[in-house]
This record gives sequence, structure tokens and C-alpha cells, in this order.
Amino acid sequence: MAEDGDGLHVQETTLAFTLRILTVLSLFLSASAWATEVNVIGLFPGKAVLVINGGAPRVLTAGQNPVDGVVLISTDRDTATLLIDGQKKTLAIGQHHGAPAAATTQSATLTADSRGHFLIDGQINGGAVRFLVDTGATTVALSSADATRLGIDYRKGQPGLMGTANGTAVAYRVKLDTVRVGDIVANNIDATVLQGNAIPFALLGMSFLNRMEMKRVGETMVLIKRF
Repeated sequence: MAEDGDGLHVQETTLAFTLRILTVLSLFLSASAWATEVNVIGLFPGKAVLVINGGAPRVLTAGQNPVDGVVLISTDRDTATLLIDGQKKTLAIGQHHGAPAAATTQSATLTADSRGHFLIDGQINGGAVRFLVDTGATTVALSSADATRLGIDYRKGQPGLMGTANGTAVAYRVKLDTVRVGDIVANNIDATVLQGNAIPFALLGMSFLNRMEMKRVGETMVLIKRF
């Protein structure tokens, strides 16, 4: 009987120890799951535009009260120094903190020019191109000169006519293998090639933008790939 009692005591002790381990692991995993995620999308003297936990962009001023556990300490031209969940972190614009390693969010940050236009360098089928964000354009659009430079045989596309600021132009509907902007890579994108030099920039239209989450605060816009 004594041996049975000792055995029962050992089992109870082992069970208690296992439960304590599981409780500690649970608390650790819970804390990891709720770690604050911060993305810096804009920097100004004494201010920073942040996306916190995937919410809408927020403008934080240095020294103000915490916002969702985040305090802005200071900024310079390239970085923001923050207090995140009690830990001091310095993040560059576009840098993400706190996202799980498996969650590789693709994003791009754009800043408006003096006319309020959003221009960004990107790639089409691996070749460099300058984009102008245009939510009024149904597809990505580029001139035939750019298409030729990028090796796109646009004349095999579906021909048609398209109205431009300079009048009606012959246009060809094509598919682009890849379009890259910032960290974002999108495949199989509908595009329109306009004969001649009807447009000075490639237009980043809705065939690309409708796959993105678009957030704008003042002169800063961030694109986040949804699918």
C-alpha cells in the first residue's frame, strides 16, 4: 500500500509540474500573439505616421500619451524612435515591428509630389519603369515606347481605341507577367499599351490597385497587398 501511495504521490507531483509548464507556455504564447505590431509609413519633424496592429494610419507626436501601447520619442529624417510595449525601438520608414515571421506582408510607401501626384519607381516584367498612381485608370497603362523597351510584344494584344488628354489613341490590351512596386509583386496583370508617347509615365491603374489595401494620411500613401 505504501508503494501505491508513493506512486500516486509521484503521479500527482508530475501532473502538477506539467500543468505549471503548460500554463507558462500558454502565457508566453498569449503575450507573443498580442505583441503590438507597428509599421512606420511617414516621417516629419517631431511626428510619425504609424500603422498600429493593422489599423488606420495614425499621426503620433513626440511626447504625447501612449496610443495603443506606442509612444513616439523622437524622429529624424530616416527613422522614428518609439517606445513599444515598454521597449525602446528605432524603426526606419517602411520598417515593420512585431509581425510574426511567417506573415511577410508586401507593402509600398509613396509620398506625394508638389502637385499631389503619387509617383514611384517600379518594375514591369523585371524592367525599370516610373509609375503614376491613377485610380481613374481601369488597367495599368504604358506607352508603346516603354512597352518596346521592356520587351513586350504589344501588337499581339487586342487592339482598340482609347481616349487620352491628347485625343484618341490606338491601344492594345495585354497581360503583364509581373508588376513590382516597393515590396509588392503582383502577377498576371491586365494592362493597356498606348501607341506612341501618349503618356509620360506608366499609369498604376486599378488592375493592380484593386489587389491592394490603400491607406492615405496627408501626403503619404501606403499600399498593402491583399492577394
